[in-house]
Amino acid sequence: MLNTVIVDELFIFLLAFTRIGAAMMVLPGFAAATVSPRIRLLLSLLITAVVLPTITPSLPAMPASALGLAVLLAGEAVIGLFLGHIARLMLTTLEIAGTIVAFTSSLANAAIFNPAAAEQSSIIATFLLITAMLLIFVTDLHHLMLMAIVGSYEVFQPGAGLPVGDMADVITRLVARSFVLGVELAAPFIVVAMVFQFAMGLIARLMPQLMIFFIAIPVQIMLGFVVLSITLSAILMVWLGTFQEGLISFMPF
Repeated sequence: MLNTVIVDELFIFLLAFTRIGAAMMVLPGFAAATVSPRIRLLLSLLITAVVLPTITPSLPAMPASALGLAVLLAGEAVIGLFLGHIARLMLTTLEIAGTIVAFTSSLANAAIFNPAAAEQSSIIATFLLITAMLLIFVTDLHHLMLMAIVGSYEVFQPGAGLPVGDMADVITRLVARSFVLGVELAAPFIVVAMVFQFAMGLIARLMPQLMIFFIAIPVQIMLGFVVLSITLSAILMVWLGTFQEGLISFMPF
């Protein structure tokens, strides 16, 4: 009898840890390249232990066969990765906006290592992503990410089968929305760049002997920083609202 109880408790913990641990592998901030894998593993274990009493009623009984157990765990891992990538895809909105800003400000070649994305990015995109990560933890949106994982047990019932079509539709719509929002956030820079390039072209036609290239680049960089200082708070506030709405959509309430 005692052995059965221990096995059942271990199964419940393993099942919950599979989804939570998979999500923690890719969640923004928790899955940064600068965060040790041991820290992520410890956080996943602790979070699983804390939320286990609330999600235990929604967990199925242990399958009778090893194949059934493997399929169940694989499904939970896929759901966890899906939830983590949802948050990461919403973060790419700022990377798209920052890349557009860099191109319109003649800073596209100023690349730097981006710890949030673990890759080389333009300096503007890296700045926006690092600032967004700071705001996520300052505004306690990382709590909302964890709450979304716990709330996902009401949306995705363990052992009920994967809604592959719905998941693919969500990813597709989110990628499209991220690109559109990134362009919308960078719209002031696109307008300024178009007006500036038109003015430089007009000056070049009126004064062909003027070395317009050596004048335009410093002025364009300066204009980019001026517009960024004016629009930065609005860009981040709009993105934070979109990020919050995306996480709340996985809540059961």
